[in-house]
Amino acid sequence: MKTYSAKPSEVEKKWILIDADGLVLGRLASIVAMRLRGKHKPTFTPHIDCGDNVIIINAEKVHLTGNKLRDKRFHWHTGWPGGIKDRTMGQLLTGKYPERVIVKAVERMITRGPLGRQQMKNLRVYGGPAHPHEAQQPEALDVAAMNPKNKRSA
Repeated sequence: MKTYSAKPSEVEKKWILIDADGLVLGRLASIVAMRLRGKHKPTFTPHIDCGDNVIIINAEKVHLTGNKLRDKRFHWHTGWPGGIKDRTMGQLLTGKYPERVIVKAVERMITRGPLGRQQMKNLRVYGGPAHPHEAQQPEALDVAAMNPKNKRSA
C-alpha cells in the first residue's frame, strides 16, 4: 500500500460561500482554516495548497461568547515613549474594517510560512452581504447547521 501524495496539477479547488451572520468567531475561524488547508479532503497533502477558496460575507455580524466584546483587548506599541495603545474587540467590530477580525482569527490558525501565506490568499472576507465573486458560482456552506454551538443569537 502506498501513501497518496497530490500534485499541484491534480488539486481541484472549489469556491465556498459562508454567511457569518450570528456565527461564533472562533468556531467559524477553525472551520474556515480547515477548508483553506484542505484537511476536509481525502486527498489532503501537507506540503501542497489543496484547500478551497472561501468567501465570507456579513463579517460585522459575527458574535463572540462571554464578555469578549468588551474584555478582549489588542495591544500594540507605536515605537514612541508612552506609545502603547489598545482596542477592544467591540471597537474593532464596529470600526472601519470589521472583516480584519475574521482574517486575523483565521490567520492565527493557519501554518506560518510560505504555504500558509499562499493559503491565506484564498480567503476573501466582506463586511456586508455583497461580494464580487458571483461568476465563480460559490457553494453555500451552512456552518450554523453543523453544530448548534456554532450559532449564537444576540
